[in-house]
Amino acid sequence: MVEILKIKQVNDALAEMAALFRAELRSYKGIVSKPNIEAGREEMEEYLSARFPVFAALVDDEYAGYVVCRVDSEVVWVESIFVKEEYRRQGVAAVLHSKAEEIAASYGEDTVYNYVHPNNHRMIEFLRKRGYTVLNLIEIRKPYQGETLTQKITVGEHEFDY
Repeated sequence: MVEILKIKQVNDALAEMAALFRAELRSYKGIVSKPNIEAGREEMEEYLSARFPVFAALVDDEYAGYVVCRVDSEVVWVESIFVKEEYRRQGVAAVLHSKAEEIAASYGEDTVYNYVHPNNHRMIEFLRKRGYTVLNLIEIRKPYQGETLTQKITVGEHEFDY
């Protein structure tokens, strides 16, 4: 069973998960990196000091994942959601995302907005299964110096290097 805990201060387990999340995001760009736990701690402390709702999922008293929400004029954004590898495909993400939807409902809203890396196919499929289908935001930037773009992504009528 998954227990949800509202986070009021950062602990080592939460800092580690934030670091793992950032390392995983970098891997979607082909960057191999080690989790930086101190940076994870700083990130979580910034969220808490900005009063972002942060919740952790516990399974058998072990930290399994977390969700960070940003509330902007009663619109709820999932800033980040992460589940440790060993707890994936066990309903942890669904419970965490439902918490974000519960916050949105408390403002009279019926949706949560989600930022998703385009290579995060698992998250895209997860959100599709939860009824999220609308894409209305893309990020366009110049390649980083020395970055090799190896894929193409089509959005509407436009094809982009990625």
